[in-house]
Order: sequence, then structure tokens, then C-alpha cells
Amino acid sequence: MNLYGIRAIYVFEMARMKRTVVQSIVAPVLSTSLYFVIFGAAIGSRITEIDGVSYGSFIVPGLIMLALLTESISNASFGIYFPKFTGTIFEVLSAPVSWVEVLIGYVGAAATKSIIIGSIILATANLFVDVSIAHPVIMVLFLVLTSISFSLFGFILGIWADGWEKLTIVPILVVMPLTFLGGTFYSISMLPPAWQTVSLFNPVVYLVSGFRWSFYQNADVSVAVSLGMTLSFLVACLILVRWIFKTGYRLRT
Repeated sequence: MNLYGIRAIYVFEMARMKRTVVQSIVAPVLSTSLYFVIFGAAIGSRITEIDGVSYGSFIVPGLIMLALLTESISNASFGIYFPKFTGTIFEVLSAPVSWVEVLIGYVGAAATKSIIIGSIILATANLFVDVSIAHPVIMVLFLVLTSISFSLFGFILGIWADGWEKLTIVPILVVMPLTFLGGTFYSISMLPPAWQTVSLFNPVVYLVSGFRWSFYQNADVSVAVSLGMTLSFLVACLILVRWIFKTGYRLRT
């Protein structure tokens, strides 16, 4: 294992966050805070509680998950696409580092940024509502697994994209709608039976449900199922990344 190579990639990617603090940290935290204010004031006054939890507190796990998904994909996709765009990706491919070490460097940095943002949002949420964490170990587990899984997905997206506009197509047209429809601001038990069944085909439901259970022990689906779905997505992304490096798909051309 080339630890020096991993550290070089990781430190380089983390340095970008320091140079763009406003874009990397302030912007997502501010936008999430606006969700607290708008939804907490507008909808919270009409929906007092969901499953015994105040509405403002209920949406905290969903909003953290929303930030994790979007930031993980954004950080990882930009991190690998920019070297492709500038041509420096060939220096990485010719360096004495394996695809695993490259992956750990880029995805590790993207996941670290997302975890930092998620932690800041969690701390910020306590300024607006009372937040309790019933199972902190499970909460951290979902936080880390989700960040890594969607950083892997963003890494794949960055390799697939052959233009800047493609970096935003999937997050805006696919991930964002799935997140809003995945129980971020409501419990799927509030939906009609038919729509509850449809919602179970939304993978984000399992992420939000499991993460919310770690806070309030309320879940729309089994926590074991949520964890299994998260791990399955992570493994699927790893298999796809292995294939990409093996075939050189959009890396060597």
C-alpha cells in the first residue's frame, strides 16, 4: 500500500476546501439553515409532531442526509473530473499507485468534506431545535457509510462526464428529486398506501429512514434493511469503479 501516494492525493483534495471555504462549507450550511427556518416556520406551525417528535426536530436527519448526498457527489465528481479536464489525470495513472490507492485518496477526501459539513449542520440544527441522538454509534455509521457510498457514486459520475454540464445533470435531475421524495420532510407512513409502496423503490428512503432511527428510534423501514441497502450500494459502486480502472473507460482517452 503506497501510503505516500494516498496522502498526496488526499492532502491535495482537502487543500481545495481550505481555499474555497465559502463555497465548500458556508454555502451548504447556510442553505440547510434556510430549510430549517422556512420549513420549521411555515410547515412546522401546521404539523406540530410526527411520531411523537416535533416537526422541526423530525426534519433534521433528512436535511443532514440531503447535504451529505449532494456534497459527496459534488466533491468527488469535481475532484476526479478536473484532472481529466486539465489532462493531469495521466500523471496519476502513470504514477506508482494502484486504483485502490487512487480511490482512497479521492473518495476519502470527498467523504471527509461531507462528514465535516454534516457535523457542522448537526451542530447548527441545535441552535434552531432540540436534537437528541438515541444511538450515536449507528448515527456515525450511517453518516460515514453514506458519505463514502455517494462519494464513490460521485467519483463514477466524474469519470463518466465528458463536459461540465454533465456533472450537474444527475445531481439535479435524479438525486435531488429522489431526496425530496425520500422522506426528508415527511414520513412515508403519511402517504396513501399505493404511494407508500412506490416510495419503497426510492433508495434514498432507506438512507433517511435508517439515519432518522438513530436519532429518534422512528423508522419507515427496518434499520437492518436500511443498512443492507447502503452497503449494497457501496459494494455496487466499488465493483463499477474496479471495472472502470480495469478497462480504462473514459480515463485513457
